Order: sequence, then C-alpha cells, then structure tokens
Amino acid sequence: MIPYDKTVCRLGEGPLWHPTRAQLYWFDILSCTLNTVESGQHRRWTFDENVSAAGWVDDNHLLIASETRLFRFNLETGTSEDVLPLEADKKETRSNDGRADPYGGFWIGTMPKSGDKPIGAFYRYYKGQISTLFEGLSIPNACCFTPDGTEAVFCDSAKNQVMRVALDQEGWPVSEPFVWMDLSGEGFGVDGAVMDADGNFWNAQWGAARIACYSPDGTLLHTVPVAGKQSSCPAFGGKDLSTLFCTTAAEGLGEAELQASESNGMTFIQENAGIGQAEHRVLL
Repeated sequence: MIPYDKTVCRLGEGPLWHPTRAQLYWFDILSCTLNTVESGQHRRWTFDENVSAAGWVDDNHLLIASETRLFRFNLETGTSEDVLPLEADKKETRSNDGRADPYGGFWIGTMPKSGDKPIGAFYRYYKGQISTLFEGLSIPNACCFTPDGTEAVFCDSAKNQVMRVALDQEGWPVSEPFVWMDLSGEGFGVDGAVMDADGNFWNAQWGAARIACYSPDGTLLHTVPVAGKQSSCPAFGGKDLSTLFCTTAAEGLGEAELQASESNGMTFIQENAGIGQAEHRVLL
C-alpha cells in the first residue's frame, strides 16, 4: 500500500467511504479529529472529546460516535446535533469501532480509555433507540456484516477471537455469538475489519503491518502489507469499490520505531485490491 494521506494520526480509526460524496472520512481518536481529503488537500474537524466511528445518513450528514454520545454532523456547515447519549455517565470509557448494518442500524463498541478491563460493550442504534448487544468486552473491534445480511462479525481484540452471530430480518442477534476464528495464539492484535462483496473478511492486524484476507470459511487467502506497523482498520471505496484504504496509529511506538519509518500513523491506499460492499446508510 502507498500513502493516501501523510497526516500522522496518533490513533487512526474508523475509515468510511461515503458513497454519494465519493469521499473517504476517517478519525484520529486520541486527537479528537475527523479527517478527509478534498480537492487533493487534507481537511479536518476537531471536537472536544474522542470520536471514533461513523455511518452516513445522507449527502451532507454523518452519524458520529464519541465518548459520550451519538450525534448528527453536517459536513457542509460543521454543525452537530445530539441524537442520543452513549455511556455519558462512564468517564472511564470511550467509543471505538463501529459500522452501519444492512438494516439501517448502527453498531458501536465502547472500551476503557486505559487498560484492558472488560467494561466495554457493543450497542446498536436502531429507530431512535440504543440497545445493548454484548457486554464484558475490553476492546470491541472488527464489526462488519455478511453480504446477505444474515450474520454480523465482531471481536474483542483483547482475546483475538473473531465472533459471528446470526441476525433476524430486522438485524437483531438471534443466537449466541460463536468463535469463527481463534487467532489468540498469533503475535498480532485482531483490529478493525470489513467484509467484501464475496463475504471475504479483511482484517487489519495491529503490530503486524498488514491486512489479512480470509475466505468465508476462515481460510487465509492472502495478506496486504501496510507501511504503518499498527494497522488499525480497512475500508473499501473508490468508483467501483475496488480501492482498499487502511488507517494506522503512531501512539505507543518507541522513538526508534518512529524514526525508522515516518509512515506510522498515515492512511494508506491500494488500487484493485478486491470488490467491497457499499457502506450501508444509517436511518435516523
């Protein structure tokens, strides 16, 4: 992969290809920013708290998850409108990975700001309400959905086990999650992920400087090298959804590692990587 944007993020996350704006948006969680590229120039919006993930609502609006709330953000005016609180009473947690589901809902995980205590959860916003899906998580990640909308995939990066769960016709889990892939013995962290149009699972692997692509049965098909050691989350975009993007993080790396490569924390791109799914729209 080559750099898409050379802005160094402390914790790049949540890349989202907006299908009607034909534009990539991503977050630097620890710097409290939403980022994009417009007319070849980097642009950012800064908030007063951590922001981590988004879904698109319409041509001009995103639903953004922060450490205390879900809010509707206007990309033209930079104004926001609160939708619902999100663990606003828990000062020790923040939002993390999230994605819109095929039914107009939005899944969002929360995690401790420090340490790996299992005080996080996955929630679902749907038709004006937030419901708890799974509790007792430390680092919720890898949220994505099968092309037919019948299953959701997610993980707790502290355990490195990728879970799957069946969904009903409104997108609600109807069974207990089961371990689909156990990567607990590997020397990397299972981080953000996306599923392509064929149901292949593309996973950014923290500490391994790569994205790994797995078939629907969990077979490793191939890997894509990423110049940033801490690859954090992939996304498909571009005109025909064949362009693969990936965020990375510079936070936590030693001075020697940072000096050895200035790419850590940048956002990367590779053309003709596969064919992704269009990101689903959030229905407010």
